[in-house]
Amino acid sequence: MTDPRAIVAQCLRNNARAQKQLYDFFAPAMLGVCYRYAMQPQEAHDMLQEGFVRVFKNLAQWRGDGELGAWIRRIMVHTALNWLRDHHKMTLTDIADMPDSALPATEAEALPRLQAAELVALLQKLPDGYRAVFNLFAVEGYTHAEIATSLGISEGTSRSQYLRARRMLAGWLTTTNHVKPHNYAPTHR
Repeated sequence: MTDPRAIVAQCLRNNARAQKQLYDFFAPAMLGVCYRYAMQPQEAHDMLQEGFVRVFKNLAQWRGDGELGAWIRRIMVHTALNWLRDHHKMTLTDIADMPDSALPATEAEALPRLQAAELVALLQKLPDGYRAVFNLFAVEGYTHAEIATSLGISEGTSRSQYLRARRMLAGWLTTTNHVKPHNYAPTHR
């Protein structure tokens, strides 16, 4: 893509060619973001479309001081979370934190061995709350405090949902023979 500021300026003037160029450039990466939150491929496409409606509606708010792709990604993440709340009645339960030692020891080497499509398929099997928190923490890099604020939950609930998601993923990986068990502690943040 050429100069993002020039494209945005044209989009703000309702230039359909510029809007298509912006969409075509960012849609493949943003669809990947949506896939991580969706339960089915059609949901990911619906999230993407809704997200781009929000992007174009709020494009004047992008000040140009940060990367345009990061700004669009943030909108996509918020759109996906709202979609989960609205369509799946995502619930997060406040439960006691689990220590990392309660997690299977295979986790540390499990994810690097997966192909991207396999990982997305496994993420889509997670319950909505687990999937949302796992994506926000492990993929998007949010802190548990930021996740708690974004989802309206406690930090403990965020940690708990993340640890349970890790545990569930590691269990699936072990039972499907993607990894062999080892006796070392998993990595954590």
